[in-house]
Amino acid sequence: MLCIDTSSLIAYLGGEAGEDVELVDRAFADRVGVIAPVTLTEVLSDASLGKSAREAILQLPLLTLTGGYWMRAGLLRAKILKSGHKARLADTLIVQSCLDHQATLVARDRDFRIFHRLAGLKLLEPAKN
Repeated sequence: MLCIDTSSLIAYLGGEAGEDVELVDRAFADRVGVIAPVTLTEVLSDASLGKSAREAILQLPLLTLTGGYWMRAGLLRAKILKSGHKARLADTLIVQSCLDHQATLVARDRDFRIFHRLAGLKLLEPAKN
């Protein structure tokens, strides 16, 4: 299962090129692509999002929140912050959803690397150009 981060989803919807966009396209075609609830919220927060894009996003498979999710997310964020790194709340919530479902995250946002190193997040990101 591949969980698509907001950064890669926006690139995909915007018709951008990139390894992550190709992964997103294949993941949805193969029916293994999902999004976290926070990603849904972030993307729908874009006031310029067109009606057809919004309707398409609402059709994407959504990871469910599992029991104890909020506690685990808080502890995860505390762990990252204690290590001296930044941990945005939205990123932490996306990561916790991935960890709970053993999903690999596809993201352009390099802030997820610390979650890979310190929390075992499975992460696919585009190679540097």
